[in-house]
Amino acid sequence: MFGYLATAGLTGTIAAAGYQSMAPTGQWYGRTFAGLPRGSKQLALTYDDGPNDPHTLQLLEVLAKHGVQATFFLIGRYVRQRPDIVRAVVQAGHVVGNHTFTHPNLIFASPNKTRRELQECELALEDAVGAHSRLFRPPFGGRRPGTLQLARRLGLEPVMWNVTGWDWSGKPVVYIEKKVAKQVRGGDVILLHDGSHASFGANRSQTVTATDHLITHYKAEGYEFVTIPAMLKRPDLSS
Repeated sequence: MFGYLATAGLTGTIAAAGYQSMAPTGQWYGRTFAGLPRGSKQLALTYDDGPNDPHTLQLLEVLAKHGVQATFFLIGRYVRQRPDIVRAVVQAGHVVGNHTFTHPNLIFASPNKTRRELQECELALEDAVGAHSRLFRPPFGGRRPGTLQLARRLGLEPVMWNVTGWDWSGKPVVYIEKKVAKQVRGGDVILLHDGSHASFGANRSQTVTATDHLITHYKAEGYEFVTIPAMLKRPDLSS
């Protein structure tokens, strides 16, 4: 009986550890920001895996139409490919952050590999736009013990999310909107995608349209859309 309980306990611990390595709101492997306490009237739109042509630029048009600023977590190799899009994002008043250079799952990356990924993305962003935010989001949300400590030693602040539109597979607009609506409680960090880690030029037209609808809907309900540094009240993180 004792052996069974010990085995069950170990299995449960392993399962929990695996869950925490990918769970966006998990805190086992280090503190991360994933939203404000429920009830806040602020929402933060965040976009991963750009820059991407033409959909990042189309997204900028939608955000400008609504007077909304967002936070973009960019892949370094795409930044190298299209620094002009990154400059357009920054010139429009949005915040850009580090999403590694090649988008590996950092659960399986050595400390040296993780360091290179973060540093190379930082260099790409610096070459494209100069000073930028110190925000970092791990690809897939994946991290292991030490990942976030390493990021912080490099001066980066990890940011996760607590609402996702599940849009990375090109789901229809209605699907994205329903997924977001089921999760929003106020004070949320919303994860969407303006690009794809798999290839440059991914079709994100559904996300662009969904963004337009989501902003219209939640502004009508009295919500304010802000960047991550603004939500944290940390202007020092902006650059």
